[in-house]
Amino acid sequence: MLPNVLFVITGMENDNSMFNTIQEEIMRGIMRKTTVTLTLFFVLSFGVLWSQNVFAHCQVPCGIYDDHARVHLMLEDAVTVTKAATLITELAGKSDAQSQQQLVRWVMNKEQHAQKVIATISDYFLTQRVKMSQDDYVERLKKHHAVIVAAMEAKQHADVQYGQALKKSIEALMAYYPAAK
Repeated sequence: MLPNVLFVITGMENDNSMFNTIQEEIMRGIMRKTTVTLTLFFVLSFGVLWSQNVFAHCQVPCGIYDDHARVHLMLEDAVTVTKAATLITELAGKSDAQSQQQLVRWVMNKEQHAQKVIATISDYFLTQRVKMSQDDYVERLKKHHAVIVAAMEAKQHADVQYGQALKKSIEALMAYYPAAK
């Protein structure tokens, strides 16, 4: 519609080549703007989705907390880290393609679950649940930090003892976050 209006306004009713050139330029401009707009939309949408996956919970704060459940999810992650370390050790001596592929997958899995623990502690517990006003603030801070360090060490090593140490450090937090009554 717009190219026809321009065609009439410019008084070039008889010059189809000029009309086609103008129409092509307008369409290219529209396509560029559309492409940029769609690209920005998808990038921003992905960013929003990614941020929701990274954080353990919102940081509004919304007032909806289930600390006990989050501790149990971290324990599940720690068990997964331990299982991954066990299977990494088993697969390490094998050279067939399937075993090597599974080895890589278990290494990635171990990394992801240890990182989820780190994110939960830093993005949820340390930002919203551990408060400077608490009488035992320093003790809580040390125990939460110990979980982050244990998760980091579990990422760095393929020995099951690091997964077990991660689980033990998470269990040390359970007294702070009992099940809701």
